[in-house]
Amino acid sequence: MAVNPRPQSGRWWWNVKADDKKKQEETNVPVKTKIQREIIAWFWVGLAFLLINGTIGQARVIPSGSMENTLLIGDHLIMSRIGYDAGVPFTNWHVPLWRNPKRQQVIIFKPPFAPDQPDYVKRVIGLPGDTVDLRDGAVWVNGQKLVEKYTVGASEPAPAGSAPPGYTDIKFPYHVPDNCYFAMGDNRGNSYDSRFWGCVPRFDIIGTPVMIYMSLNVSPEAWEPGQIRERFFAYANALLHPGIVRWKRIFRTF
Repeated sequence: MAVNPRPQSGRWWWNVKADDKKKQEETNVPVKTKIQREIIAWFWVGLAFLLINGTIGQARVIPSGSMENTLLIGDHLIMSRIGYDAGVPFTNWHVPLWRNPKRQQVIIFKPPFAPDQPDYVKRVIGLPGDTVDLRDGAVWVNGQKLVEKYTVGASEPAPAGSAPPGYTDIKFPYHVPDNCYFAMGDNRGNSYDSRFWGCVPRFDIIGTPVMIYMSLNVSPEAWEPGQIRERFFAYANALLHPGIVRWKRIFRTF
């Protein structure tokens, strides 16, 4: 007995016909139209990237030892801008938002004395209205000694005459002005921070680190601004020699 073929009706058959028709239509689309569609698609992808990069998160790499041992040279960070700042990527244009950092929180900001330099990463020590003092190798805030288990070295004032051009030496006790934050690096003997140039205006704070997604133990020169060639070789070397990757630091959160 002959077997009846699959009936050419029903949802399955119409779906097949629709797919065939769609493929035929795509074949007949002019090359110019295809190119236009591709350009529009990539435009929206690029726009989405810019929005995410400008308002949600960005990547940063640590180029110095000022935050040791909390952050090491070669640590790659995911920075959250949510609630702190919104800006246009690849420009200095940005707008502060509603969130303010808390005491002892690590922040990322544009150095107020040189906004064109790469962003700084420090820890908030004094909030607006606080009185910060440095004595006996420790930090005192509003008369209370600050407990800091993350620091390396003694907390001392900056040497006289070490303020940047246009700034005066910071005297202690120091009263933190409104809309300003006193920030210091965890490596107190090797950090260029508020002890040298004063507080960080709220306007200059752009976010806070969320997670370390990569950490490479290579020459610090690779992470200096403009060292594209050295940075490329650092990443290539990590592929060939996985031992330079600090695996235990990856996915560490703040």
